[in-house]
Amino acid sequence: MKRSASAVWSGDLKSGNGQFSAISGAFDSLPYSFAKRFENEAGTNPEELIAAAHAACYSMALSAFLGNNGFLANTINTTAEVTLEPVDGAQTITRSHLTVVASVDNIEEARFKEIAAEAKEKCPVSRALNLEITLEASLG
Repeated sequence: MKRSASAVWSGDLKSGNGQFSAISGAFDSLPYSFAKRFENEAGTNPEELIAAAHAACYSMALSAFLGNNGFLANTINTTAEVTLEPVDGAQTITRSHLTVVASVDNIEEARFKEIAAEAKEKCPVSRALNLEITLEASLG
């Protein structure tokens, strides 16, 4: 299986702008810029897309690992917070912090946290990212 997306950039770093699209059509020509990425201007940026991919992948992985252990999740709500900071003079994505709150019938908190940790390690996006990944898991 292969998936792809594309990006186009015009101009210099600070005053230029770009658009990115998913080949699937899920999003098309979403604008991004220096201000959206580094100055908190409204709009999306590459780090937000990485966070969305990580949260979505982790939720699916947790669902699978719970199912493999005989549990069914009613809901899994995951947030990924990606940190971008300078390292050795270069902007670097250094960590992704996952926060998950799930509703799962008939599971003890300790067992849930064990399965949640395993899902964090084996989620395909977690495995693709070369950064620190932390997890805060709770039932709710």
